[in-house]
Amino acid sequence: MSRLTSPLRPPSYALLALEPVRAAWEFAGHKVMREAHLPQGDRHAVVIFPGLATNGAVTRPLHAFCERLGYQCYDWGQGLNTGPKGDVDAWLDTLAQGVQARTSRHAAPISLVGWSLGGIYAREVAKRLRSRVRQVITIGTPFAGAAGHTNAALIYRLLNGSMPPDDPALLARLRTAPPVPATSIYSRSDGVVAWQACVDPRRSARSESIEIAGSHCGMPWNPAVLRVVADRLAQPLHAWRPYAHSGGRACTLRTPAVPG
Repeated sequence: MSRLTSPLRPPSYALLALEPVRAAWEFAGHKVMREAHLPQGDRHAVVIFPGLATNGAVTRPLHAFCERLGYQCYDWGQGLNTGPKGDVDAWLDTLAQGVQARTSRHAAPISLVGWSLGGIYAREVAKRLRSRVRQVITIGTPFAGAAGHTNAALIYRLLNGSMPPDDPALLARLRTAPPVPATSIYSRSDGVVAWQACVDPRRSARSESIEIAGSHCGMPWNPAVLRVVADRLAQPLHAWRPYAHSGGRACTLRTPAVPG
């Protein structure tokens, strides 16, 4: 049985404990990465969704990076991400309406970029806005798993007052790919979510999974992630192509060794 098809489990506590150190290392790396060779943007709108227990301040390095490349970037507009409130579908409907309103002055289709839980939002918003969206990029997002496949369920409960949704029908809908090109960036050394839950097992011509090396908490500024995001955002409208690097793996940043 392959690792991809074996039962999913949360990452080890050893990986989780090293998340802050590794994220700090990655933050330092993004400060010195070279950007001159990266493809420049076409000014289309990009909406960025933060992970659980974070807000736009944490995703600011990613936001600023995309703006330097030449995109019009927008925060998701909901402040601290504490998870959906009340009926999940109604909450997502409202979120999609907010994204539509925030980007209404842009005639061209928009890109949605989400980190961790924010990637779930990006995928679901794309399903609601459909042709309004040109592509979705998720970063460390366990859309193919459940709360039990992460080390974040307790944080979700503390912030939201309830456990993450575990309805099988809802989880099945979350696994369904959006009707636009979708890129999932993941790391096998992720200390928060099971990397297998970030990989779409049903590959298609418009769905891809790209592996990078890094932590979960450092993904919004990991240089390898930023390079993939730059490449994906630069895909021409209506002419999207899969990531071209050999094996679907991005160039990686060397990080301190971590246990397997």
